[in-house]
Amino acid sequence: MNFLRTIVVAGMVAASTSAFAADITGAGATFPFPIYSKWADAYKKETGNGLNYQSIGSGAGIKQIQAKTVTFGATDAPLKAEQLEKDGLVQWPMVMGAIVPVVNLEGIKPGELVLSGEVLGDIYLGKIKKWDDAAIAKLNPKLKLPADAITVVRRSDGSGTTFVFSDYLSKANAEWKTKVGTGTAVEWPTGVGAKGNEGVAGNVGQTKNSIGYVEYAYAKQNKLTHAAVINKAGKTVQPTLASFQSAASNADWAKAPGYYVILTEQPGDASWPITAATFILMHKDATDKAASKEAIKFFKWAFEKGDKMAEELDYIPMPESVVKLIEKTWSSDIKS
Repeated sequence: MNFLRTIVVAGMVAASTSAFAADITGAGATFPFPIYSKWADAYKKETGNGLNYQSIGSGAGIKQIQAKTVTFGATDAPLKAEQLEKDGLVQWPMVMGAIVPVVNLEGIKPGELVLSGEVLGDIYLGKIKKWDDAAIAKLNPKLKLPADAITVVRRSDGSGTTFVFSDYLSKANAEWKTKVGTGTAVEWPTGVGAKGNEGVAGNVGQTKNSIGYVEYAYAKQNKLTHAAVINKAGKTVQPTLASFQSAASNADWAKAPGYYVILTEQPGDASWPITAATFILMHKDATDKAASKEAIKFFKWAFEKGDKMAEELDYIPMPESVVKLIEKTWSSDIKS
């Protein structure tokens, strides 16, 4: 089963080649695919212009924009200022969302299972092997946990979702930080690999006693059971728009070169600890300036008219003050 998906909106079939031609081409992160798909449909209806976005993972998206095979790349793992400079790229956050642990446990309802970053790290280190382990039982005294082995599901591709999740584990679990660390691809101590948020969601949905991590929209779309998580303040929080917004409210985008901000383990009693932004990458001096201009039109439209659609899928729109900063970046850094 191929879990990688492509939005092709307003493509027209060329008679000679039978290939789709789209106005704007992009590739990368699977994390924002649900909202980019929704925006693309609405944008097509309003303007007649299309978007071809390949949901192939942040790592592949970065490679495609570096190779200039797409108009824009998309990544949940932001590039640092020196890398942007080296590649001649401009980066900005497009929307924020959250990553949630998801499980397939008989008799457990969404939000009933409570996990901590320490315990999640130990599960992904392969130290906690069974669901009735004392560390999980201590957090869930009222739940009847199975004595079965945990099937760990993780990403097999270069992934911004993995970057955010591994960054969170590095902050919450000292052994994870020392042995594995943070990255779009890491040396996993255990687990079954799956491609994309789509692949992890599909695998967890089909495998009893499994655990995985996905962007929240995928958990909802696939009717997966999410876990509650203990945050930095020691409070048990559920994944909700309010808890995502609480985490996002601490971000200081104006002071971050290249808008490089990581939203994991933010302070606040109500903050969801695995909140993240997803980013767009474009060339400062694009080969196809007409396509570049069309892409900026789409992103401007999404900022102006896409907030409600984002919130319907439990993404967090960028604050208006940040959007104004981003629009200045477009004007000053992208040659038209």
